Amino acid sequence: MNKHLNLLFSFICFLLYNFISPSYSLPLCTDLRAPTTPKKPLAFCPYNGRVCCDSSKDLQLKRLFEGMNISDTACSSAVKSILCSICDQLSAELFKVKSGPRPVPVLCNSNNASENSFCSSVWDSCQNIPITNSPFAPSLQTKAGGTKNSNSSSLTDLWQSKTDFCEAFGGNSDKDSLCFSGEQVTLKKNETLQPPNGMCFEKIGEGAYLSVAPHPDGSNRAFFSNQAGKIWLATIPNQDSGEAMELDESSPFADLTDEVYLDARFGMMGMAFHPNFAKNGRFFASFNCDKAKSPSCVGRCACNSDVGCDPSKINPEDSKQPCQYHTVVAEFSANGTAPSPSMAEKAKPSEVRRIFTMGLPFTANHGGQILFGPEDGYLYFMMGDGGSKGDSFNFAQNKKSLLGKIMRVDIDNIPSQEEISDLGHWGNYSVPRDNPYSQDKDSQPEIWALGLRDPWRCSFDSEKPSYFICADVGLDTYEEVDIITKGGNYGWSMYEGPFRFKNASADDSVDPIFPVLGYSHSDVNKDVGSAAISGGYVYRSKTDPCIYGSYLYGDLYAKNFWAAQESPYNSGNFTARGIPFSCARDSPLNCSSVPNSPLPALGYIFSFGQDNRKDAYVLTSTGVYRVVRPSRCNYTCSKETARTAEGPGPSEPSDGHIAKADLCSVLVLYCLLLLTSFIL
Repeated sequence: MNKHLNLLFSFICFLLYNFISPSYSLPLCTDLRAPTTPKKPLAFCPYNGRVCCDSSKDLQLKRLFEGMNISDTACSSAVKSILCSICDQLSAELFKVKSGPRPVPVLCNSNNASENSFCSSVWDSCQNIPITNSPFAPSLQTKAGGTKNSNSSSLTDLWQSKTDFCEAFGGNSDKDSLCFSGEQVTLKKNETLQPPNGMCFEKIGEGAYLSVAPHPDGSNRAFFSNQAGKIWLATIPNQDSGEAMELDESSPFADLTDEVYLDARFGMMGMAFHPNFAKNGRFFASFNCDKAKSPSCVGRCACNSDVGCDPSKINPEDSKQPCQYHTVVAEFSANGTAPSPSMAEKAKPSEVRRIFTMGLPFTANHGGQILFGPEDGYLYFMMGDGGSKGDSFNFAQNKKSLLGKIMRVDIDNIPSQEEISDLGHWGNYSVPRDNPYSQDKDSQPEIWALGLRDPWRCSFDSEKPSYFICADVGLDTYEEVDIITKGGNYGWSMYEGPFRFKNASADDSVDPIFPVLGYSHSDVNKDVGSAAISGGYVYRSKTDPCIYGSYLYGDLYAKNFWAAQESPYNSGNFTARGIPFSCARDSPLNCSSVPNSPLPALGYIFSFGQDNRKDAYVLTSTGVYRVVRPSRCNYTCSKETARTAEGPGPSEPSDGHIAKADLCSVLVLYCLLLLTSFIL
């Protein structure tokens, strides 16, 4: 019985580790920060380019290595390479950080005798060589029984055989995981991917919405909000149904217009529904208020003495005083309006609590999107640089300022008002201890990333959540897309995209992370003379298999869309291609065309969206458009298969990817069946 249960447990752990636990799939260090380029080349570890070590860490590794007193040259070389692997730009994946701390990276192993196995070569070189404070000492009992650890030990002292050793430290490299082969990791190029022939839309809604959020209960419903401050609950029709979405403009889910200040640059900028909304009914809105009109519009000014800014010295814009307008994140509730929050069709109009309030020194570039992290459950809040020309106050680089930042806060553990006051918070939240500056007295602890001008629409890749991708609106020249990492500095206003900004300071102490994608204004909008990026999503629907895995984004003026593919896989390197687009003739709602052009008249692209099926949406000034099968617009896609109208519920991912939730259900059922058979 015990043997059977042990085998079952091992099998479950194997499946959980290999199929359910997320992989990093992005250059990240073991502290989850992005790698950087050291000012001087590392002296001990032979790593080049962007790495996860500075000179101090390099010296620390050298001293650690010297203290091991390894007498054999081959063994010494192997151990040095293993120690230095923590400097690799992919060390978070090599050391499997989320699976628990490892003393050494996953060593490349192979059961095929004809293939090179670094794990085997380490054993062959070091099996009889004493190593002081060996990193290979097992933390669990060996098969010989009893815990073995020694100040100076050879591998044969610690492990019964090469097989045991490589079972503990070895692993294979494949598409979704990496292993260490003794030198700096280089990723293999993907097979050449054919660019998609075109992207097909259907129009399913008439309203001009700024944000969309899928219902957290996983159904075919989604929330839509407009800039004025109304939120609607809509039912999304199935693909190929020929139906428009069901949304009653006269009956909003929530009407916050009394609190929201609406203007060309102001309004309700975002909304986010708690991951457990179906049970707790909590949701959040990000909007602007005018303290001249609303008594509740009260908060500290982002221009203050802490950041070297004096509001009295700012020239008023359009007769508006600095910090007359505020950016707000407030909590609302759908509790008590239905038997359960999941069934609620109306929310309470009054605030539960004010999460965040901050006065805006200028009237532009205040971002405002909010969303929950899919893995940590924390609330991310995107804030622009405040709107002064070229960020003249250097807010985006000032860690005492929250302007030009992405913030990360915990809204599930709210301190007392006395604690909030003592901590100097801007509202009702706590700061996660693993925020990059949570223990830095010279920085705002809420900061997750900095150096952004005006982040307009960020998203997490639903398949690889480490890909937190944000579009950042440029000023004169360049629009950019960034992969956001813990503590990352994205350069503004020292840089606009990859280019040195003309008003940048001479401070070269910052190592900015340059965009992974972008475009110049002159390349896309010669007639208008400017551009503004709208960030999108990594496409994970099965509807159009030829753009699966591509990051989709567009320009405000609705003449350009791009599909960006990553190569090599897991590298964070993307290549974007402009993608033709049109509207299906059998669209549920009529798609008008731009005069003297074959392009659909989308108007302005406000935002992108994604539903629970992972289908992609474009929210524009002329309506809601959904990505549909390319053949409906006469585009060719060799991977497209015949489709019939879908039944209700989310679709499974394409290309053989198993949905994690489905896999969990299968595992639970399988385990119950096995346990039942063993017990009986």
